[in-house]
Amino acid sequence: MKTAVLILALAALAYARPQQPLQATPKPIAILKLASDVQPDGSFTYEYETENGIKADARGALNNAGTENEALVQQGSFSFVADDGVTYSVTWVADENGFQPQGAHLPVPPPIPEDILKSLEYNAAHPEEEKN
Repeated sequence: MKTAVLILALAALAYARPQQPLQATPKPIAILKLASDVQPDGSFTYEYETENGIKADARGALNNAGTENEALVQQGSFSFVADDGVTYSVTWVADENGFQPQGAHLPVPPPIPEDILKSLEYNAAHPEEEKN
């Protein structure tokens, strides 16, 4: 019985040991700039910059408030320095059409083939009649 308890205690001790080596706590990254402003109408702006090269800003407002077409419209940008030393920047808009990022490093779809464009134009010019 004592042997079983000893084996279980050793197994629990081995299982409870740290699974990853302890790492030193990284140095805190200083915030160089931080500003925000929120207005009673819901519009806002914010901006921040950190010591390690991260920057972000945004502004937004509620368009068509109180109507059926009410939409929160925001725009902004952010940038950061990646591990490879390259600075990546993104500008973006978020509105009733969704989130629309733009950046030199983001993939771009290929152009729509000419035949497909012609087909879309034809379909738009000749809508099908609805059958009842």
